[in-house]
Amino acid sequence: MKIYTRTGDQGETSLLYGKRVSKADDRVKAFGTLDEANAQIGLAVCFIKDCTWMGKATFIDRLQRIQSLLFHAGGELSTPADKEVKWTLNDRHVEELEAQIDAWEATLPSLKSFILPGGSRAAGTLHIARTIVRRAERESIGIDGLNSTVLVFLNRLSDYLFVAARYANLKEGVEDHKFVPDEKDND
Repeated sequence: MKIYTRTGDQGETSLLYGKRVSKADDRVKAFGTLDEANAQIGLAVCFIKDCTWMGKATFIDRLQRIQSLLFHAGGELSTPADKEVKWTLNDRHVEELEAQIDAWEATLPSLKSFILPGGSRAAGTLHIARTIVRRAERESIGIDGLNSTVLVFLNRLSDYLFVAARYANLKEGVEDHKFVPDEKDND
């Protein structure tokens, strides 16, 4: 099977069930943004594979689980409002994110200030993925017929990726860089 179909050469693509829409359609923008986030998480996994800390395999498994869930969220976004979604995100998926956030946070120093995105290569990449998920969330708001749990999932996922970035820094022995306001800016 060839990877190219030539059916998108005029700026259209197909949603699930074959409905043709512009590539500038809100649904296409949102699931395209999720694809971008998924690729960033995949890059973070590549960086983590090069690390030597114990427990990295479980961390990678959790991130790859998120990558799979992003495919499902994309499936929901690519299903027209008048069609049945074959697989939906539900409260259990949100609770799964919350449980992992809580587990990682229990190992992290408490936050007393904002932190700057960055640190290790894996953490920096997870911070980028977090901001991309935030964009996907904004793009998904108002999409007709969208399961409301998708928005909750994306909101929680950005928190998950923030904590995952901090956790990666902790495991790699890299301190989070604290935001320090420049008092000169207030003059």
